[in-house]
This record gives sequence, structure tokens and C-alpha cells, in this order.
Amino acid sequence: MSDRQTRSMAASAWTGLHYRRSLASRVTLLTTIAVGFAVTVVAFAAYATVRAQTIGALDESLTSRAAQAASSDTIDALAQAQIPPWALGAADVKIILVDASTTPARWHNLGTSDRFGIGAPEIQVAHGTHENSARTVWYAGERWRMVAVNAGSGQALVLAQSLETTDRMLDRLGLVMLLFGIAGMITAGLAGWAVARNGLRPVRRLTASVEDIARTQRLEPIPIEGSDEVARLATAFNEMLRALSASQSRQRQLVADAGHELRTPLTSLRTNLDLLVQADATTGLSPQNRAELLDDVRAQINEMTTLIGDLVELARDEPAVPTVEPVELTAVLSQAIARVRRRADVAFDVQTTPWWVTGDAAALERAITNLLDNAAKWSPPGGTVMVTLLQGTLMVADNGPGISPKDLPHVFDRFYRSAESRGMTGSGLGLSIVRSIVERHGGIIRAGRGPGGGAGFWLSLPGQPVAPTMPPGQVLARS
Repeated sequence: MSDRQTRSMAASAWTGLHYRRSLASRVTLLTTIAVGFAVTVVAFAAYATVRAQTIGALDESLTSRAAQAASSDTIDALAQAQIPPWALGAADVKIILVDASTTPARWHNLGTSDRFGIGAPEIQVAHGTHENSARTVWYAGERWRMVAVNAGSGQALVLAQSLETTDRMLDRLGLVMLLFGIAGMITAGLAGWAVARNGLRPVRRLTASVEDIARTQRLEPIPIEGSDEVARLATAFNEMLRALSASQSRQRQLVADAGHELRTPLTSLRTNLDLLVQADATTGLSPQNRAELLDDVRAQINEMTTLIGDLVELARDEPAVPTVEPVELTAVLSQAIARVRRRADVAFDVQTTPWWVTGDAAALERAITNLLDNAAKWSPPGGTVMVTLLQGTLMVADNGPGISPKDLPHVFDRFYRSAESRGMTGSGLGLSIVRSIVERHGGIIRAGRGPGGGAGFWLSLPGQPVAPTMPPGQVLARS
């Protein structure tokens, strides 16, 4: 197994372990780690500062003593061992006189004859290469702090003091800091757990409410308390619940209406097929009657096909992603008029001005075609449908009976059919599809009385009278 695979597996294992923990435990763990890191840094900095200050103070004290004692008379007396160390206020230190004027260098250690760790730094101070030196040496299994100052004439005065007392003090300080650090981490863990437990209580309530909704399928809003992030999350969830509830209501209504509307053509279709079967099994039908029944069956199949297509269009709360592009509305209108003219016995009085919109050309053509079909259906044979497109507003008006005041508020409702239209073909979904398409394009549509006294529909879409500037390579939709 390669190193990359090993690292990937380790990272995956850590990620899985991390996200298997609860949010409260993660908050507690992260709080403890953060406080532990901060305590460690502070303790280390404090320990290093105290240690440096203590050693510095000791060096300053030893250097001051050595400088005061480094006079010629004192040096001679020390060389002859005539002055005891306590007379110089140095009973707690060792005093060594290094004489580098001879080869090899000599030293006089008061109280003992061993070398006591004298080395190159002290010899250099005696030669005058350095004014003084300070270092830590080991002697008889013990740490000593040694300071040397130049005493003139190739000599150096060295004072050494044991660090046993200082080390004990620093060890106690380190132990105290360690204990306080552990106590601080434990306290931080408890505090993090308490904060996580209390701070996440609204999240637990929200989770319980969501789980109850998922279990019972009751889309009831969640109670909201306060105005914090959890309250905003609950508000957004309530908005989603309202949208879902409205979608469910629309779907239920659509299914109920579709079942009602499909029942009639299915019953008629079954009846006609039964008649054909019975007639063929007995005496048979005349060619004329048989042709009429087949034409009726064909018409009912076409009606059902149209109805199912309309239902599929309306069943999409979020329509499939269309091809959104600049569309020349006059070209779309011309193509829709040409299509309706082939199947309707009406004339069209058309007046247009250029208008460009951004949207789905196929959907816009379907909406305009539905308006034109509706106008052609209500116009008398040989009648005229008035079509104008001015400044982005398309008007389609017929010269039929018009829309009654009681039907006007419902003309765009699904499956709504006025009393006069019950005997006509259609599913009652055409105008509802028009409104859905127009609203998806950011436009508005309204119905009323047209200039000729018949029904009039006004469709307004946002756009501009000139073609927009397009990036290189993008094609404008003209049909």
C-alpha cells in the first residue's frame, strides 16, 4: 500500500470518527483542546520568563561581587589565601583566581585544590579577550553557575554558586503550573460541556420537532423562540414546510381534478368501444355509423392526449430547466398565428412592434398558442381575432360573447369551465398553463372585455425593443 493511500485511509478514518461524535462532544473537546493549548503556552512562557529572570539575577549578583572584589590588594590576598570567602560576602560561593600570565595557566581555588570546571571562557577573560563570562557547569554531580571577571595582569576572578536551590524553586514552579494547567483543562472541559448542553438545547428541540414531522407527516410550523441563528433556522424550516404543504395541496387538488376530468372521456371511450364490439358480434353496424363511432373514439383519444400533456405541464412545481436565451417575441407570435390559422376558421388582425425578452421560446410559443386557440374557439365562424403587440404587451381579443363577471375571477384556475363552455372541447387547463408560463418569465396576464366586446387577454413580459448584445458564439432565438 502506498503512502498516499495510507494517508487517505487515515484521513477518512479521522473524518468518520469526528463526524460520528455528537455536536456537544465536539464542542467540549474543541474547548478543552483550545484552553489546554492556551494554558500550555502561558505556562511555558511563564516558566521560561521566571527561569531567565532568576538566572539573570544570579548572574548579576555574582558579577557584582566579583567586580567589587577584583582590586589588586584583594587579588593578592586571595592568591595567598589570606582572605576567607565569607569575608567577601561570598560564603555560599566558591572563589577561584585564574592566572593566565603563565604557561600553562594556573588557578587558586580557595578551600580545594581541584580545577572546578575552569575552562576556555575563563582563560579568555583572564587574557582580556572578554570582559566577563557566565555559564553553567557540572561539579560533583551538581549544577553550578560560574561567573568570571577580568582582574588585570592576566588574571580573572571566578565566582561559582550552586543552582540546587534555584532548581528546586523552578521544579516547584513547574509542578504548580502543571497542576493548575490540568485543573484549568478539566474546568474548561466542564465549562465547554455545560455551554454545549445549554447552548444546544434549542437545536435539540428543533431536531425533536423535525423528527416528529418526519414521523407523523404533519406539516405544522415549529414554534420559534428568540432571534438567534437557531431561530432563523427554524424560520427557514417553517418557510420550507409552508412551501411543501402548499405543494402537497396543489398536487392533491391536481390529482382530484385530473381524476374527475379523465373519468368522462374514459367512460365515453369505453362505451363506444363496447358498442363496436357488440355490433360486430351481432348484426354489425352500417359503414356510416361505424365511421362515426371511430371518429368519436379518435376525438376522445386526442382529447385525452391533450389533457394528459396539460396535466404533465401543470404537475411540475419546479419546471425542467428551459433554454433561457433572448427571444424575438414578434417571431414567436407569427409562428403561433400560422399554426392556429391552419386549424381555425377565423381571420387574424395583427399589429406588432419589435420586442425582445429573455426566456424559453418553446414555452412562450405554447402560451401564445393557447391564447389564440381560446380566442378562435369563442369567435364565430369567419370571425376576426385582434392581435396587437405594443411595448411588450400582447393583446388577444375575440368578437365572441365575452366573459361574464362571475366567471372573470376564475378564468385562470385549473379545470375551471364556465357554463357556456361545458359542451365545447377542451380540458380547462389552457389558460392556467398560460398563467404559469407567464409568471415563470416574470410577466403578468389579465383578462377582461376586448375592444370588440368579446373576451380580451393582456400579456405583459419584461424586455426591450432592440436585440440585446450577446457574447460571441451565442445565437439569438427568433422562432
